[in-house]
Amino acid sequence: MRAIIESIKANPLSAVLVCTIAATFVYFFGFLKLFMDARLSTAAWAWQAWNPETNYAHAKIIPLLLVIFIWLSRAKLKAAQLGSSRWGWFFLGIGVLLFLVSARTVQARLALGALPFLFYGIVLYVLGKEVARVLFFPIAFLFFMVPLNFLTQATFRLQFVETAIASTVCNLIGVHVNSVGTVVNSADNAFHFQVDEGCSGVHSLMAIAMLSSIYAHYTQDRLWKKVAILAAALLFALIGNAGRLVSIFAVARFFSQDLAGGPYHNISGYLTFPFAVAAMVLFAQLLNINVPKFSRPDPVRDPGRYDY
Repeated sequence: MRAIIESIKANPLSAVLVCTIAATFVYFFGFLKLFMDARLSTAAWAWQAWNPETNYAHAKIIPLLLVIFIWLSRAKLKAAQLGSSRWGWFFLGIGVLLFLVSARTVQARLALGALPFLFYGIVLYVLGKEVARVLFFPIAFLFFMVPLNFLTQATFRLQFVETAIASTVCNLIGVHVNSVGTVVNSADNAFHFQVDEGCSGVHSLMAIAMLSSIYAHYTQDRLWKKVAILAAALLFALIGNAGRLVSIFAVARFFSQDLAGGPYHNISGYLTFPFAVAAMVLFAQLLNINVPKFSRPDPVRDPGRYDY
């Protein structure tokens, strides 16, 4: 904190500029009503969009997570050298452009997407590259605030994949079923289910992607591993939802379809995440397997290995 105060004293014009940008930011995002027939600001629109119906209720905790991530990085921030980079203006320009486009097209998602660029640009210009490098993940994490629930239109094919995976697993564990498309029937006609869009993996994809990014950032030491885990979030979502379907079919087989399709179905949504997290951890373990390197024996150093 003292170093930041000294930096402000050394560059008062930059401090005034930052305060001006911050005030402008608060006004345009918090008070300027551009969306929903000029009735909602960007912040108000986002708060309404983050709800269980859009499967984005988790986005409300992202500002709190941002604070936690910064607090966890306090040692690195203390060790980082302060400076200033003109590249900050580049990211600020992208953020301003996105906000102008959002106002022109009345697309609040673009305004939310401008936030990480604006924050990163300010940090890069005011505090320098080292601080910006430390804060890159917390700032980039803000992209998860942008609602992409329109992707649920693309979940139709995922229903077939999940149904096929769940049916295969059920037959392997002795819960014999026959599936055609998204219709699943038990071999003895004890139950009958139609897997609808509500069971598709994309409904939980963004929350699982958010968990994957946190897990990868704090457990992996290589960028390619972090990217691989985040890219596999769709796979984790599919496994999580397929695991949930297996549990529903098993309850229907050993108890009743009414129980499986009623009360159990309503609470089984929470099982998606344990299955997905287990798949994520296993995938990370596979990425970190140390493959032994085999080398050709040296007859001079180890002549005994050539004795037959």
